[in-house]
Amino acid sequence: MDGVLVREEHLIPGADTLIAELREQGTPFMVLTNNSIYTPRDLRARLLNTGLDIPEESIWTSALATAQFLQTQRPGGSAYVVGESGLTTALHNVGYVMTERDPDYVVLGETRTYSFEAITRAIRLVRGGARFIATNPDETGPSAEGPLPATGAVAALIEKATGRRPYFVGKPNPLMMRSALRRIGAHSENTLMVGDRMDTDVLSGLEAGLQTVLVLSGISDRDTADHFPYRPTRVIGSVEELVGHTQDPFQTAEG
Repeated sequence: MDGVLVREEHLIPGADTLIAELREQGTPFMVLTNNSIYTPRDLRARLLNTGLDIPEESIWTSALATAQFLQTQRPGGSAYVVGESGLTTALHNVGYVMTERDPDYVVLGETRTYSFEAITRAIRLVRGGARFIATNPDETGPSAEGPLPATGAVAALIEKATGRRPYFVGKPNPLMMRSALRRIGAHSENTLMVGDRMDTDVLSGLEAGLQTVLVLSGISDRDTADHFPYRPTRVIGSVEELVGHTQDPFQTAEG
C-alpha cells in the first residue's frame, strides 16, 4: 500500500486508474501492508481520503495474517499484545483472549507509543515461557519528521533481553503472501506482486513463487535494488506504467 498506491497520505499518480482497471476487468487483487496499527476499516477510510475506493475485504494486513497464523497454531489461545487496535481486533476476531497472566504468546506489533512498561512486561513473559511472535520485521517506519522505530527494532530489544528470537509473520515471510493468495482464491503461477521494497515485498513475492514488479515510488531505488542478490521481474517508476497493461504487465518491459 504505502509507496505503491499512496505516499504520506497522498495518492500516487495512476493508482486510482490502475484499481479501476482491475475492477473493470474483474481481476482479483489484494492490498497488503506490514503495518499492524489499523484495522481494514480504518485503512479503507484512509484510502478513501486519498481518492482510492478499496473494500475492506481487499485489504490484508500483517495483523490479520498473524491472527490467522495463531488460530491455526493454537486455536482459542491467549496472548499478551503490544500493539494497537488493528492487532487486538484481529486476535479477538479469531477467538483469542488478551491477558497479562501466563499467556500462550507475546505478540508484538506496531504502535506509535511504545511503552517501556509494556516492553518490560513482554520481556518477563517471554523469559517465563511465552512464545514470541512479531507481526513484521520492519525496523523503522515513516513519519513527517523522519524515521520512527518500528516492530523490528523493538523485537530486537526484546530478543537481546531474553535470548529468544521472535517468529515474524509479515513480509518477507512468504506465509503472509500465501495467506493473501488464499483470500482471493489465486495461485502463485498467475499472480503478480507489486511492491516498493526489495527486502520485504520483492523477497516475499519471490519466495512465494510470484512474479514481481518493483516500483521506485517508495523505499527502494534502482541503485539499492542492484545491491541485492535477487532481482524483481521488472522495475518501473510507479504503478502508472502498469495502467493499460494489467493483463500483460511485462509486454512493455525493456529487454
